[in-house]
Amino acid sequence: MEYRLDRQGNKISVLGYGCMRFSTKGAAIDIKKTEGEILRAVEGGINYFDTAYIYPGSEAALGEILEKNNLRDKVYIATKLPHYLLKKSEDMDRLFNEELRRLRTDHVDYYLMHMLNDLGAWERIQNLGILDWLEEKKKSGQIRQVGFSYHGNTDMFLKLLDAYDWDFTQIQYNYLDETSQAGVKGLERAAEKNVPVVIMEPLRGGRLANKLPEAAVKILNQARPEWSPAEWSFRWLWNQEAVTCVLSGMNSLEMIDENIKSASSSKAGAFTQEDFDTIKKVVKVINSLTKVSCTGCRYCMPCPKGVDIPGIFAAYNRSFSDNYFQGLKDYFMCTSIRSTSTGASNCIKCGKCELHCPQSIEIRKMLTKAKRRFETPIYKIVRFFQTKIMKY
Repeated sequence: MEYRLDRQGNKISVLGYGCMRFSTKGAAIDIKKTEGEILRAVEGGINYFDTAYIYPGSEAALGEILEKNNLRDKVYIATKLPHYLLKKSEDMDRLFNEELRRLRTDHVDYYLMHMLNDLGAWERIQNLGILDWLEEKKKSGQIRQVGFSYHGNTDMFLKLLDAYDWDFTQIQYNYLDETSQAGVKGLERAAEKNVPVVIMEPLRGGRLANKLPEAAVKILNQARPEWSPAEWSFRWLWNQEAVTCVLSGMNSLEMIDENIKSASSSKAGAFTQEDFDTIKKVVKVINSLTKVSCTGCRYCMPCPKGVDIPGIFAAYNRSFSDNYFQGLKDYFMCTSIRSTSTGASNCIKCGKCELHCPQSIEIRKMLTKAKRRFETPIYKIVRFFQTKIMKY
């Protein structure tokens, strides 16, 4: 297993265990099967386990397994504060103490503000006293390092990155999201600020592992038949020094073994020019099947009305290339998990964006299509209640 250093000099396995998709039996987590998988992961050198308050049963299952096998002191736990559930300052202790009970521990190694996608949301919880609370928890040792997980556009990520002295951050990043979400620009800025970056969605919800177009799979197999599509994705990430840890939601021994094997032989700078060329060919194949030829260059930004044009088009394309609900999820993440919407309905059709688009995209026309596809009555209802929650 390869390891990289966090801000305090701790060695973190480059492969982390994403605990959102533990194996299930019926509606509940299959503790016996999950225990075997976690033990295999630890034996293979994985020491970073990522969970969250809102992952059903995940914190409790992880805590039970680590305690039973005396593994707590051999691993690092990352979990998350659901800041969107905070209504008063007392809620911070209430939620955090519940997490400690579930995890059967007296401290959390890496504590994230979960889905902190908007500067306004950070300012709201500052008004509730989050800064003093975090300082007290760090002094007591109950929280060792503080970070935030992010789904949104590059510009807002950069603002949040500068809003606090973060110990680390967690972003969605893969070779299809190089110019969307926080993107490579966000990754590099974090590195400049000495903020370690944990990667989520390295396989785009499995798409880059087992849902690639046949032509793309053929390109990968011809270049390196010994690498699976998933391994290509992981190695592309581990090639970048700014990447500290890559999460994988593993739920089989075979998957764990394959990923550990890759992580044990992947080093920064190991990718060859031929490897990069291969990835470019794969991206070209995937993009040829998209509805909007947006490259995420962001020349159209900023929009005077705050519309997240690249994020919307990425979600729109994904709703066709993957499936509608994945695209809808991305659309909601990039436009609505914030105090002020950045959705397509904000567009006033001024046309300023189209003057700068190197792809000559009919942006106004495509935003209208995205609005019709995503901003359904259900979306509006969810957005309404989400807005109410964020006002507390």
